[in-house]
Amino acid sequence: MGVADRLSPHDLIRWSESLSAIARTGLGFTENLYERERFEEVLKVAADIRVAASAEADATTLVEEWLDVVGEGVAGYVTPKVAVGAVVGNDRGELLLVKRADSGVWLYPTGWADVGYSASEVVVKEVHEETGMEVEPVRIIAVLDGLRLGFTRVPLYSLIFLCRVLGGELRPHPLECADVGWFSEDRLPQPLAGAQYWSSHVFAAIRGEPVEVLFDQPRQPTWRGAE
Repeated sequence: MGVADRLSPHDLIRWSESLSAIARTGLGFTENLYERERFEEVLKVAADIRVAASAEADATTLVEEWLDVVGEGVAGYVTPKVAVGAVVGNDRGELLLVKRADSGVWLYPTGWADVGYSASEVVVKEVHEETGMEVEPVRIIAVLDGLRLGFTRVPLYSLIFLCRVLGGELRPHPLECADVGWFSEDRLPQPLAGAQYWSSHVFAAIRGEPVEVLFDQPRQPTWRGAE
């Protein structure tokens, strides 16, 4: 089996985003024209990889979009975005899930981290906005790399909190969520994003079992090592 046979679209997207980040960060920290030309060439390679993986846009457009967001100095250092998710269980051991209006995919309530809010405050806000439920964060139970696990095509780290229900009534957000509901481990809706990675862990936490924080283990080597 050749290298190409072992590659998945997720591998290619992750490599493309990593090359793009390296190049944009380099552009943010150098004024040397020779170096800038080289970094722009790297962006073109990254765009070709991304198009080969997803065919969602043409390479020229991608390069232009990436160049448009290049910052200067520290502001130009490209890092993953941060998302915050909530694992909310009820007295029947069921998990609160929402169906995303844009993709039709189910997932626990989650949203981008907002400036001015702590991570736990974002959790409370997102759960209430998306589902109508009022919750109290208990502790972090997972820190996951969305690109590595195939959750997203945007580089992000997801901080996932176990939460306790305080009150409220189920009410899906009219714009963000197509549906919302409670689901047992043996009756999970489909399609459900990345459940093979997190479902057993979060249901154990809901049952009150002692669980450590779930995170992506380092690979050896980083880029082609086994999961």
